[in-house]
Amino acid sequence: MGTDRIKLVRLGDKYIKHLFLLPAVLWILIFSFFPLLWSLGISFFNYRLGRPAQFVWFEKFAKAFSDYKVANSMKVTVIYVLGGVLVEIVLGMFLALLFNQKMRGRQLFRTLLTMPLFATPVAVGFLAITIFYEEGGPINSFLELFGLKVAWLSHPTWALVAILILDIWQWTPFCFLVFLAALQSLPEEIYEAASLDYSSQWQIFRRLTLPLLQPILIIVLLLRLIEAVKVFDFPFILTKGGPGTATEVYSMFVYRTGLKFFDLGYASALAYLMLVVVMVMVTFFFKRMREIYE
Repeated sequence: MGTDRIKLVRLGDKYIKHLFLLPAVLWILIFSFFPLLWSLGISFFNYRLGRPAQFVWFEKFAKAFSDYKVANSMKVTVIYVLGGVLVEIVLGMFLALLFNQKMRGRQLFRTLLTMPLFATPVAVGFLAITIFYEEGGPINSFLELFGLKVAWLSHPTWALVAILILDIWQWTPFCFLVFLAALQSLPEEIYEAASLDYSSQWQIFRRLTLPLLQPILIIVLLLRLIEAVKVFDFPFILTKGGPGTATEVYSMFVYRTGLKFFDLGYASALAYLMLVVVMVMVTFFFKRMREIYE
């Protein structure tokens, strides 16, 4: 009787961990794997809401390579990603190097610099509409003192610049925090030895600090690239993709294709093409990291 009870307890201990994992597994299956598989399936169909689905093989994928709207949204996305991510990494590194030095009020400045990271993009976007307002907005009111006036939201180039400014403002603190943590983890002894070999701080940074931070730099670059590629909130709230399609990023084009024009098959195909691009990007960076550690 006692032996059977011990076996029952052991059996319960064995399966109780699976029971606790079950909600998380169900969540992933329902909200991740099922939508992925379902969207992959309808990407091979001419699937529109309210109409019967028609199997078209790879026609939707082929259409993406000849659609000028896809090319335009990809161009806008590439400009957005390269412009925003590069500035954020350079500026974040500069701020991390600056506030890694001993100075008065360093903790206060560090705290202030991280505040944009916790702002809600939707709220920031609506606030930016007021800030970048062309008639009486704070920025243009200041520029008018110097005889300048910028059409922030109605000019194709300046509209994209306004969105980039928002992205840089919010995500530079992320790069700053990661780089600062990495700098503080470096031992001071190597810098004391390096000061004997190199005469300038630039040489120390280029020959010592930057190589040591290369793995962290790759991780930050990868995370920011993935996040920037799927940007939606700032362009949608600030310009709705306008003027015209000057700020219509790829994710917004997919959104309009699927949820405004109800061409769900084509939207799914476009989404999977972006997934392939991101996977290639991730594979490249992980391969690079393995080469560094090997």
